[in-house]
Amino acid sequence: MNMGCWFCIVLVPGFFLTGLLFGIRKEKSAEWIAGFNTLPESEKMRYDKAAMVRDIRNSCFLWAAIMLLGAVWSYFLTPYAAIAAYVVWSVLFLKDLHVDARRAFEKYLRR
Repeated sequence: MNMGCWFCIVLVPGFFLTGLLFGIRKEKSAEWIAGFNTLPESEKMRYDKAAMVRDIRNSCFLWAAIMLLGAVWSYFLTPYAAIAAYVVWSVLFLKDLHVDARRAFEKYLRR
């Protein structure tokens, strides 16, 4: 087995288990979201926790699928498929990365 396959496959269980935990615990797992857990309780009530948790769950499952696909392609086709998997994952990860917690959660504000 090549290194590209290992670099991808090692992330699959972590992403999958994280998505599974967010799916099982539902809104209770909102406290695990970085930045959200530091907001005052009165402000937390203004956000749709179910939508936040659902988005993170779906992102984790998508990341696990991308890395699994990268591992399989890397094993059967070319080791460079792992690089492609990491590039796709990086783009998706950085798209959702925010420095300011309030800006990160503004799409989840209840109106």
